[in-house]
Amino acid sequence: MQFSDIGGLDSQEIVALLDLNNQHAKETSLLDSESLNALLASAFFARGVDRGATAFLIALSHTACYANPNFIWFKTRRESFVYVDRVVVSQNARGQGIARTFYKDLFAGAKRAGFDLVVCEVNIDPPNPASEAFHAAMGFSRVGEAAIYGGNKTVGYLEKVLSGSAD
Repeated sequence: MQFSDIGGLDSQEIVALLDLNNQHAKETSLLDSESLNALLASAFFARGVDRGATAFLIALSHTACYANPNFIWFKTRRESFVYVDRVVVSQNARGQGIARTFYKDLFAGAKRAGFDLVVCEVNIDPPNPASEAFHAAMGFSRVGEAAIYGGNKTVGYLEKVLSGSAD
């Protein structure tokens, strides 16, 4: 399995990544090509398998200009962090350790860049128990929750304090 940076995708690759993302919009959120390109342009970390067609993770640093309620929640409460905006693994690629590899690479990159905190959110309503269990296994702790999008979704806010070994 080939892991790679996913900046600078061509139009076919953007379509494949968008398709995977939008199949999981309930867990993440819908994107169009313009918003995906903007997200990738501001990413601190963007990695994929098959250039994002099989799996991907996109994370931003606290300095990003991003009008997302979850990112803003952390921005108002934490001084410095790396925010996992979305991680998606296709159904047929699950259980192979892809997300775990993404996160370990992200933790190492964040530590090298001087960050001690990685944050994200998981859906509480609609529930996403697999994501909650995965993040707990990766050492994340819940630090808050909020109803967003007019109460149509409730998320739990998670953070992981990175140790000296990049976890």
